[in-house]
Amino acid sequence: MILIKSEEEIKMIRESCQIVAEVLQALKGFVSEGVTTKDIEGVAEDAIIKRGGIPAFKGYRGYPSNVCTSVNDQIVHGIPSGLKLKKGDVVSIDLGVNYKGFFGDAAITLPVGEVSELAKRLLSVTETALYIGISKAEAGRRTSDISNAIQEYVESNGFSVVRAFTGHGIGKFLHEEPQIPNFGPPGKGPKLKEGMTLALEPMVNAGSYEVNILDDGWTAVTKDGSLSAHFEHTIVITKDGAKVLTKSN
Repeated sequence: MILIKSEEEIKMIRESCQIVAEVLQALKGFVSEGVTTKDIEGVAEDAIIKRGGIPAFKGYRGYPSNVCTSVNDQIVHGIPSGLKLKKGDVVSIDLGVNYKGFFGDAAITLPVGEVSELAKRLLSVTETALYIGISKAEAGRRTSDISNAIQEYVESNGFSVVRAFTGHGIGKFLHEEPQIPNFGPPGKGPKLKEGMTLALEPMVNAGSYEVNILDDGWTAVTKDGSLSAHFEHTIVITKDGAKVLTKSN
């Protein structure tokens, strides 16, 4: 069942999303050469708790950490560790917050120092694909109108969209219906309505879209070892189109 949120519920979801936005903004200034992904988790955890939130990922379906940190060929669900970031890496940070029982979720991919031209283009295309998807999130359209717009833009730039993971509804729960793939024909899936809160999250690979899961049972990596990027926002559908809730004020 797809949950339609009341104005009061959207207000609470927005507050949770603002914590997500503020923490990700803080991490942009922290990520640098020599920092470990465990350091990133520590900074994020402290910043979430300081703002009255609860890290939403830890324990969810058994996930062991507060955030996901995925480096280079890691697509999503990377577990923070002692891995030190080095110049030229890219790191995706996926972060969810529970604030007074309501959820927000967003992800960014950051360069570590100077990165390759390929990495720069991958990050730019992935973030742009997210905003193209958001532009299609209008009441009356179908969920796959979002999916199709993302896929067409990404593939026209020579990259591939990951099929194994999708966007999703969010708000009263961390994951709600509907699922929102990043590929597929337009005009399919549930109709979008005002009051829906959704997390759109294209994951884009420089090579093939195929994935493997590491032995830790969580970390998804590109099967061909190519770079991957991930951007995500939580949005609400209004009569005036989609509004981004996890955008920093």
